[in-house]
Amino acid sequence: MKNKDYVIYVLRLGHRTERDKRITTHVGLVSRAFGADGIFIAGERDENVKKSLEKVVMTWGGPFRVEIGVSAKKFIREWKLRGGEIIHLTMYGIPLPDVIEEIRKSKKDKLVVVGAEKVPPWVFDAADWNVSITNQPHSEVAALAIFLHELFEGREFEFEFEDAKIKVIPSIRGKKIVKVEKMRN
Repeated sequence: MKNKDYVIYVLRLGHRTERDKRITTHVGLVSRAFGADGIFIAGERDENVKKSLEKVVMTWGGPFRVEIGVSAKKFIREWKLRGGEIIHLTMYGIPLPDVIEEIRKSKKDKLVVVGAEKVPPWVFDAADWNVSITNQPHSEVAALAIFLHELFEGREFEFEFEDAKIKVIPSIRGKKIVKVEKMRN
């Protein structure tokens, strides 16, 4: 079960259709699988990324919101005006172990910001927390997965997704996928 005290969305900054389509899709996949309630994608409008993520939600379950073409500055400003907080994942921030308890304790809605292109200085200023997973160059996909894993204390293994059409049955060898309707009979 996901946290019901607050919502968690991911904001992907600066998506470039030709350069970032796979990585942005992976940011969306990790967001959903690790417990975020949705992703907002700022930058170039990319219907293919949206369709790809929505297809995953239709097959593997949700709920999970996907919005493209948002204005990052406007979205962050409105998020803060509604009382939400911003966690910006950056290699220049405070190490995750130093702030994760404080972030967990806050019951405010959370917006986790990850970049694509160079992140502008105003994002660092707008963030309630600039958080580093490490202080070395790495992938925003990995940073997001580690952050959400730590935020939920590993409970993503227990999440159930509503209206899933298929489900993985864990096994030592091979791949076992069943249609959810078959499991109910």
